[in-house]
Parts: sequence; C-alpha cells; structure tokens
Amino acid sequence: MTHFVADDGERIHVKLSGEGSPLILLHGWTSSSQEWFPFMADLNARHRVYRWDARGHGGHTLNHPGSATVERMARDLKNLIDHYGLHDATAVGHSMGALTLWQYLRDHGTHGLGKLCLIDQSPKLLTADDWEHGIYGDFGSDRNHQLVSWLNDDFAEGVLKLTAHGLNKRAEEKYLQNASGWERSRAALRAQDPEPLINCWLSLTAADYRDVLANIPLPTLLVYGGESNFYHASTAHYVADNIPNAVLRIYEGTDHSPHQWQRERFVRELLEFIDEGR
Repeated sequence: MTHFVADDGERIHVKLSGEGSPLILLHGWTSSSQEWFPFMADLNARHRVYRWDARGHGGHTLNHPGSATVERMARDLKNLIDHYGLHDATAVGHSMGALTLWQYLRDHGTHGLGKLCLIDQSPKLLTADDWEHGIYGDFGSDRNHQLVSWLNDDFAEGVLKLTAHGLNKRAEEKYLQNASGWERSRAALRAQDPEPLINCWLSLTAADYRDVLANIPLPTLLVYGGESNFYHASTAHYVADNIPNAVLRIYEGTDHSPHQWQRERFVRELLEFIDEGR
C-alpha cells in the first residue's frame, strides 16, 4: 500500500499493480480496496490498476472526520488522476463508488476518464413522492433518520440491518440466523471508526445525481444484482434508459454485490467492455 496526498493534506491509501492501460477501482461504503482482491490476477495481466481506500475507509485516520463526503471523495479522485497523470482511464464504481463517479462528472467532467462501469446503484438513495427508484423503493427521510439513530447507537448493527432488512430475503434469513458470514461482517465493521463513515452516509443520502445521467458522454457498463438488497430491477432500467451510451447487465440471483457472486462473468464482461472500440 502506498499513498498520495490530497489537496487538503489528507493521505489517501492506494494500491498500484499490473501493467497496461489505467483502471481505477472504487469500492462501496464501509468497504476498502480489499473488495477487489478476487479480481486482481486477471485485471493485473491487462491493466495498471489503481484501487484506493476512500477517505474514512480501510483504516484511514483522518485529521478531519467531517471531510469524508462524496464531494470530497470526488475531488480525491481528481487528485489521484492528476497525481499519477492518468488519461483515458476506465473507472469502476461499486455502490458508493458509483456515487463518487457521478459527483466527479458533475464537478470535474470527464477529465482523465475514458469509460465507466457502475455497479448496483441509484442516482438518488432516498425515495420521495416523485421518486421510487431509491433504496428498497420505499426509504424516505424518516426511515433514514431511524437508520442514522441505529448507526449512532451501534454502528455495525445499523449497517447490517440496512443490508438485511431489504429486498433480498435470503440475506434477512441469514442475518436472523446470525450466520458466520454476518458475524465476520459485524466484527469487521466494529473495527472501523464510525464517525467519518456516518458523516459519509449523510453526504451520500443527501445527493441527487438524476440530472447527471443524461449528460454522461462516456461508454458505460451497468452491472446490477437481480436480487439486490436495495434496488428493484426498475432502478437498473431507469439508469440504463437515462445514460446515452449505457449497456445494462443484470446478474440474476445476485445481491448488491453482483460482481462478487459471478466473478468470472464480471471480469470477462469488464475486460471485453474496456477493449471494445480500441
């Protein structure tokens, strides 16, 4: 693990590996660069890979915990691209990583980027009377206030409840059984500093990128879980219908991390997408 220094002085951890055209990997909320470990052998053979721990994640100690916002992470991405002199990079964003890319496009345009891959995300997390494509299709400000209360009381359990009590019934069953995977996740979450992650969540749920979609000029691969914990299939189709150069792939039978459940397919389709037109 190395690092670069963002323009506000914070050190951002990043792992560099492989050789070839640049590929940037942006993980989800509460995750880290380790999310991408299962794919590295295949990706390193074809690409120079940049995978960070977003600020407030992966063991970062922040001088200013309140700086862990989606706006600041988008600027961190600009700092990364400029620090390493990247051009025509493919950027892959899972969940929070997709939101970071939408914020980047709003603030910095397509600077340094050539293609996008977005994994299982809505452009607006909170639902409203005029918006049903957010979390669960029914997760408005009242439910979010309740979640934030849970996060403040017991951060790890709050995150697990958000994941379990959604659209994927198998996830809820495993949570209620306290299956070993959920216990491992609980232990990993308890090892993290909640303050920057809660600040980050507040930033993510305040964001609305619906206006960004129609103005994305880059080829975009969309990968969604057919049994996502958070989003109905209508969310995936909304995003696909509103990005001009989008290709949608729904991985049936998978949850909010479709790339993890169908790894061979994901790597194959991602590499084919990157190579197309080159």
